[in-house]
Amino acid sequence: VQLQACGGGLVQPGGSLRLSCAASGRSMYATKTTGWYRQAPGNQRELVATITRGNITNYGDSVKGRFTISRDNAKNTVYLQMNSLRPEDTAVYYCKDTSNFGFVSWGRGTLVTVSS
Repeated sequence: VQLQACGGGLVQPGGSLRLSCAASGRSMYATKTTGWYRQAPGNQRELVATITRGNITNYGDSVKGRFTISRDNAKNTVYLQMNSLRPEDTAVYYCKDTSNFGFVSWGRGTLVTVSS
């Protein structure tokens, strides 16, 4: 599966962005879980949010109540709506797909910068 992540950019603190992760090359029904992860300079990659094929969601503690992950099976796309953005949300955001057989694919990252 190929993953195309987009939607990053520069936003002021308190603003919003929506990231998209479009999958191609395989049916979304072969996907077990899709997730967003992020990595800031000097930090390890961390979980942002995940969503299963059955729409069960999980969020990192730092984004709970501010970010929402969702999926559109018809478009084979997973979204990350990010609200109330903070400077500490600045990072490269990566999309990750885990298949029903446990095969993992990563997309190329998209940079989110939160700054005034």
